[in-house]
Amino acid sequence: MLADLPGKTAVVTGAASGIGLAMARLFAAEGMNVVLADVEEPALDKAVAEVGQQAAQGARALGVVTDVSLPESVEALADKAFATFPSVDVLCNNAGVGSGAEGPMWQHERTDWQWAFAVNVWGVFHGIQAFLPRMIAQDSPGHVVNTSSPDGGIAPLPTASVYAVTKASIVTMTEALYAQLKQADAKIGASVLFPGPHMVRTGLWESYRNRPERYAKSKPRQSPYPTLEGWEQAMKDAGLEAKMTEPEEVAAHALEGIRTGSFWILPKGGSSDDMIRRRSQSMLERANPGYLEEFILD
Repeated sequence: MLADLPGKTAVVTGAASGIGLAMARLFAAEGMNVVLADVEEPALDKAVAEVGQQAAQGARALGVVTDVSLPESVEALADKAFATFPSVDVLCNNAGVGSGAEGPMWQHERTDWQWAFAVNVWGVFHGIQAFLPRMIAQDSPGHVVNTSSPDGGIAPLPTASVYAVTKASIVTMTEALYAQLKQADAKIGASVLFPGPHMVRTGLWESYRNRPERYAKSKPRQSPYPTLEGWEQAMKDAGLEAKMTEPEEVAAHALEGIRTGSFWILPKGGSSDDMIRRRSQSMLERANPGYLEEFILD
């Protein structure tokens, strides 16, 4: 539990936009120093200037260009954070990408999976390895927040299977981390963050803009990349309400989870609770996953 936040330091990956930027803003407003990490330098510079202006009680904002898929880049982030501030008390492994894959997984390019895992899974692991030994050695209260998603973290959306698999991995990784921190009698808590309860307005839809050449697609897409605007219009055309959750609401949930030491940062509302019950019941009954049928398109 980490209730006394002013003067503490938070590191947030994927901090130049969306949920990461919202968390950085909120932490700074609470009087925390914030280290913003992102692969997109121009957006990061803008975010650091904005967060620095909002910082309260003499807090500072520092930007570090970071590619979380590279362990040496995350190690450099940790070195800079610990060299600049007396401690690192909160680590938010938040950076994430969509894969850009099309069709069923047997038609996917391997690089779609490699890129998504490099950022969404390896990026979290790199953060844990770079920061946790030093955070534990501080022998003071701290907290780690790993960002998952209802897509995969609760049940997969078959049309976004690569992303879902990576986000399911984050839940298991954080569960294991929580237990290992308890076993080590560390003063560090762990949480898994499920953004929601509705679709969140973030830059994840355009994450392909930062796809590195080493994970480039070998063939062009058969259709344009999906957009948030397109999803909203499709919902409207279907006569459904496109409910949205703003990044600031997700950040507020994360902050409350850090303060209370809650493992499951999982807001109520939306369809999450119903899906959890249906999936759990399917497992208990050893029944086929009928809860996925609503996502199967004719």
